[in-house]
Amino acid sequence: MTALFEVENLHVSVEGREILRGVNLTICPGEVHALMGRNGSGKSTLANALMGHPKYQITRGSVRLEGADLLSLKPDERARRGLFLAFQNPIAIPGVGTGNFLRAAVKAVRGAETINAVQFRKELNERMQHLQMDPSFATRALNEGFSGGEKKRAEMLQLAMLEPRLAILDEPDSGLDIDAVRIVSEGINSVHQQQPDTGILLITHYQRILNYVRPDTVHVMVKGRIVESGGAELVQELESAGYAPILRRLGIEEEEEAPISGR
Repeated sequence: MTALFEVENLHVSVEGREILRGVNLTICPGEVHALMGRNGSGKSTLANALMGHPKYQITRGSVRLEGADLLSLKPDERARRGLFLAFQNPIAIPGVGTGNFLRAAVKAVRGAETINAVQFRKELNERMQHLQMDPSFATRALNEGFSGGEKKRAEMLQLAMLEPRLAILDEPDSGLDIDAVRIVSEGINSVHQQQPDTGILLITHYQRILNYVRPDTVHVMVKGRIVESGGAELVQELESAGYAPILRRLGIEEEEEAPISGR
């Protein structure tokens, strides 16, 4: 199968300190990849660097989406190419309704200049129904007064409306209780069913969201590199024993840590 997204030997520095030290990653159309690792391993650095955050300096390597070089593009151009990032901590935008924000984003990213208010409202309502969201959600100011779960569901609504080729979900389960994790997971699965060719890179600390969103491949990141890749059995190994056995097997010196379950 032809690759959708390719990261090759990516090195990234922040304020002169190298964080990513040669990341290699390939995602094919429709695949779900989970990226796991301890705090400080470089997971969120990868997400921000891929989206073009100016704080993250790419010093070496290449990134391609459907064969096109992304590193030469500005963040808005990357979005128009089909790259999407769901933030770990979505910001509130007081006074800007969620529906109005989404209409502006759709026009900017999808280039849907001809979409009128009626067409947009119909599409938005359909997407919200798939995500089991109350229609009144669209009239509320974006993320203002939202619970953690509501913020993450708003991110899933953006994902559904923008129809990206590759979605990077940076810890969509961060700060959520068990019920909220299930609801957000159902949102991810719903979007993936509606857009089956979209690739997903799901960044997480925890095994629990992977009970609901089943990855095709799981990657473990340590010290700015992906050191191990596998299937669901790798998640179970991390759940039962933590990262220490993998690190010992690979000969990587690292302090031992408790299993990830419940943290």
